Amino acid sequence: MIKNVLYRNANTESGSATAVSKRIHHRRLEIKNMGIDFLFIITGIVSAGFGLKSFLLPNRFIDGGATGLSLLTSELTGMSLSLLLIIINIPFILLGYNTIGKSFAFKTALAIIGLSVCVTVIPYPHVTNDKLLVAVFGGFFLGTGIGLALRGGSVIDGTEVLAIALSKKTGLTIGDVIMIINVIVFSLAAWLLSVETAMYAMLTYIAAAKTVDFLIEGIEEYTGVTIISSKADKIREMITFKLGRGITVYKGEGGYGKSGEKMQDMQIIYTVITRLEISKIKLEIEKIDPDAFVVMNSVKDMKGGMIKKRRLK
Repeated sequence: MIKNVLYRNANTESGSATAVSKRIHHRRLEIKNMGIDFLFIITGIVSAGFGLKSFLLPNRFIDGGATGLSLLTSELTGMSLSLLLIIINIPFILLGYNTIGKSFAFKTALAIIGLSVCVTVIPYPHVTNDKLLVAVFGGFFLGTGIGLALRGGSVIDGTEVLAIALSKKTGLTIGDVIMIINVIVFSLAAWLLSVETAMYAMLTYIAAAKTVDFLIEGIEEYTGVTIISSKADKIREMITFKLGRGITVYKGEGGYGKSGEKMQDMQIIYTVITRLEISKIKLEIEKIDPDAFVVMNSVKDMKGGMIKKRRLK
């Protein structure tokens, strides 16, 4: 009897120690992931600030999206660009909170405020007055900033948040929505400033967009994720209840794994997420199974299924 009690107590203590160890490991992963995200965001802020202050602002250039609207408004009214960057992006931050999540909205708010402070405080050098160089390199550094901020799970231009929201309610893709928004911005620039300014703005936008594409590996809204793991049940629950995403489970049979054994009756999980959720799902999978085999592919188009994120209670 005493032996049984001691055995149960030992098992309880062992289980408790294991749970504590798991929590510590998960916390370390979260801190590490957060550190990497903020490193991307800070580097993106500095790069975008360099593109704005060293190239675009001294030459009275504009860009597309919310940043372009801020530059255009600043040019017409004389208001501070730093203030306009925050004011114009506030609705997009609130929209991001409702559409994507609290963490994304928080990071985005910090990134936009950081860019505003960066533009105000850092004495960037004036590099060149050559209009072609300004359009190309200004767009390049601005696009680098936007791309790095996206890699960190935030945006410094709220246009993409609006594009994600509108694409869910219409038959348009993210690229279609962004193009429509920028056509409006460039048309305003041509009407209120000059056709030449609008044309250079288009060139700046193209340079920025191509840079973002290079850093993010495509502007597709969705990414297909295939997960093969011995802990498929826990990963399935995490995706369904924590991320609020639909999943498909395939029945498969594995070959030889790391340890050489043949695995039978494997569960292969497939889900579709937005690129802004990539960092989150990778972290959560690593918490559950660091050895999970994860494959991600860009999804160019799709129809049907549970694509919209399910609102969790």
